[in-house]
Amino acid sequence: MKRIKTICIIAIISLAVVFMAACRRDNNGNTNDDAAKDQPTPTESVNEEEPDKEPTKEPVTNGDENTGGENQGEGTDETGDNGETGGNSDENQENTLLSPEDARQIIEDRASLVIDAISRKDGAAISQYVHPVKGVRFTPYAFVSLEDDVVFTKEQMENFFENTGEYMWGYYDGTGDEIRLTPGNYYEKFIYTHNFKNAPQVGYNELLSYGNSLENQFEVYESPIVVEYYFPGTDPEYDGLDWSSLRLVFEEYEGEWMLVGIIHNQWTI
Repeated sequence: MKRIKTICIIAIISLAVVFMAACRRDNNGNTNDDAAKDQPTPTESVNEEEPDKEPTKEPVTNGDENTGGENQGEGTDETGDNGETGGNSDENQENTLLSPEDARQIIEDRASLVIDAISRKDGAAISQYVHPVKGVRFTPYAFVSLEDDVVFTKEQMENFFENTGEYMWGYYDGTGDEIRLTPGNYYEKFIYTHNFKNAPQVGYNELLSYGNSLENQFEVYESPIVVEYYFPGTDPEYDGLDWSSLRLVFEEYEGEWMLVGIIHNQWTI
């Protein structure tokens, strides 16, 4: 009997130990669960921060500051930085031109000598006034073409009228055919088509004639003086469209005004 009682007591004690251990495990599990519930998950953390964030914006500048103003100021900058790209190029070019009265006082006597030499077909006399570096450019119509116009040097101009070579001077208005002429023939058709030495109107840095051709001499030539000898139209049949003019273009070189362009102008289609 004693042995049976002893076995029963041992069994009861073992059960009690197992029960107590199980209770301890339950308590620890509940504690960990409660602690885990108190920690924010990554999603909860992001959701809690997002409402406090403000949308990011680049600072707005007026183009005068260094922070992003360079691109915003292109085309609208009032400081003049855009002048080289065309915003103020025309204005700057106009500012360098002499007034008609100032131009007349400077160039009238020299232009008279040049137009007289042209009227006499005196290539040697004309060459004395030709730009020694740039030469003289011949333009058959008002638009100056850097690609098509013929340029004679100072030395070549001396024998201009004796030169029997044929040159391509540009293209005829209306047909588009090539203008292939000797210098002498070009003179008759696209230089001295009227007695320009005695023209009824003379303009200095002011255009007296206008046609359908674009006018670009003041852009092509560098701060020039342009002298225009103008004959208005006289034939009623053409309603005044038979006008003609000759322009002499001068640029300053080492203190002297030298001939750089001879432009013939007339009504074009």
